[in-house]
Parts: sequence; structure tokens; C-alpha cells
Amino acid sequence: MKTSKLVIDGQDYDNLSFAIGLGLAVASSLFIGSSFIIKKLALKKHVSSGNVRASAGGYAYLKQWMWWMGLVTMGVGEGANLLAYAFAPAALVTPLGALSVLVSAVLSSKFLDEKLNFVGKIACFLCIIGSVIIVLHSPKSEEIKTFQELTQKLTDYIFATYVSIIVLMSLIIKVLFVPRFGNSNILVYLFMCSAIGSLTVAFCKAVALGIKESIVGKNLNNISNYLFWLILVSCIVCIMVQMNYLNKSLDIFNTSIVTPVYYVMFTVLVIIASGILFREWEHMKFGDILGCVCGFLVVMTAIFMLNAFRDFQVTFRDLNMITRNSRNVNDELIVNLSRSRSR
Repeated sequence: MKTSKLVIDGQDYDNLSFAIGLGLAVASSLFIGSSFIIKKLALKKHVSSGNVRASAGGYAYLKQWMWWMGLVTMGVGEGANLLAYAFAPAALVTPLGALSVLVSAVLSSKFLDEKLNFVGKIACFLCIIGSVIIVLHSPKSEEIKTFQELTQKLTDYIFATYVSIIVLMSLIIKVLFVPRFGNSNILVYLFMCSAIGSLTVAFCKAVALGIKESIVGKNLNNISNYLFWLILVSCIVCIMVQMNYLNKSLDIFNTSIVTPVYYVMFTVLVIIASGILFREWEHMKFGDILGCVCGFLVVMTAIFMLNAFRDFQVTFRDLNMITRNSRNVNDELIVNLSRSRSR
């Protein structure tokens, strides 16, 4: 019995695998988008109980079962996302992550009473469009088959330089910008979260590959390798830092704004880290470079709109009324001018 195949980026995908990958990618977005709402509800309950806010350094939210439920939900979503890459092409899976923005926006308006104005909705749409453009034109990750190959790439001097830059920038932001702008500018906490998160992705892939090889029996020495434990500890530390600053951001700002900005920054930095780690950018075509630049411009415009107009309360009906009033004023001016000329 023959199974129909489709070819994407030079790789074969049968229809069953493609359908499984598509389902996992959609499920991942649903879980991740929902996890933001569950965590936000837990943080609001935490504050209403008289505890110190997460943004002020309080950690009593760890006693909230709902927060752990949100963490587990996010873990399930990330796990489904990783499995989706095994069944479907990256060109399909990664852009579908933008669905988490829409899921979060819908659920936040339903359960958190966080209303996005008309400008914010347009900005969210531009965030998704810009991210999809970047992902479609970004270099695709090459296949890494062994833990040894990946550890060699992780210890490469270029990736080590990237890690050093991320750590140094994070320390500078922590010391200089967090005390001054952490509670007023959404980009401060989310940059910390996204930058460290880009390292988390690389470390998690290495840990998962090492465990997989040990289970299937291809290389039982991975668990006894000191690099495995060093990467595992680094992964745990990065996840803790990432979750800490994500909680601070959710505690201060609306989920409908945090989700798209976090998705965009996290996606962009993961693409940059993957490009440095796997060196795909060396073979990029001019059209792909131009597409990435255009995607970055769209994303930057969307982030500016989300921040600059977040307190600007306007609806589509208000815009219609403003347009009608301006037309009426213009009509009156034209009539008055015509009368004055006739006189």
C-alpha cells in the first residue's frame, strides 16, 4: 500500500506524520496560551491574599496550586511543540506558535477582563505577521543526530561568545534597568526572560538528546559525562530565571500585551541563537535576508504600537464616529467657503 508524500525543504513527510505534527503544533499553542492565563489568575489570587507581589520579590505564589497548574500546562505545551518538530516541517510548526497569542488574548478578555483597544488588536496582528515572516525566511535548523555532535557545537567559540553576550547584557539590565524601568516598561523583564529562554532551548535540546541516546542504548556514557550534568544544571538555572521574570511581567502588565511581546522577542532570539549554533545563516539567500529585515521592521512597529498606545482607549466605533465628524466638519467648511465666494 502506497502512502502519499509531500516534500518540504527537501524532506519527505507522509500525510499521517504531517497531520500528527499539525495537531501537536495547534495543541501546543492552546496549552501555552492557556498557561499565561492560569498563571495570571494565580498571581492575582496571590496578591489578593495580602502577600508580597512577585514583581517586588515575593515567592509565596509557589504555594498556589493554580500557579503550578499553569507551569505544568506550559510544560505540556512545550513538550508537544518539541514532538511536533519530529513529525512536521519547522516551516509549519514554528509559525503556528503565533496562535498562542490569539488564545491568550481571547482568554484574557474572558477570564481576566483585560480589554485590548483597537490599536492593540492591530498591533497583535502585526506581531503575528512579522513573526511568521521572520520564521519563514530564517535558516532552518540542521539535523543533530548525536549528543556528542551537539556538545561540540555548544562549546564552539561563536556560540560561547553569544552566551557571554546574553549573560553580560542580562547582568547590565538587572543592575541598571530593572530598578528604574522594570515596573513601567514591559520590555525590561521580557527581554531578560526571552534572552535566557533562547539559551534554555539549546540546553534542553542537548539534555533531551543525551537522555534519548541513553534510553535507546546507543551511548550509555552520556549520563556519566560531566558535560551532560553541566548542561542539565545550566538548563535548570535558565528555566528558573526565565520563569521568575515572566512571573514579574505577568504580575504587572496585562496578559494580552505580555503574550505577543514575549512571543515575538522569544521567537526572534531563539532564531538568532539557532542560527549561531547551527551556522545556517552562512547559506542564506538575499531574499531570505531581506525577508528577515522586513519581518524585524514589522515586529518593531507592532511592539512600539503596543507600548505607546496601550492606555489609549479607542474602539472601532469611536474611529467611525471621528471619521464621520471630520467629514461633517469638512462639509461645513466647504459649504461656508462656497457661500463666501458667492457673496
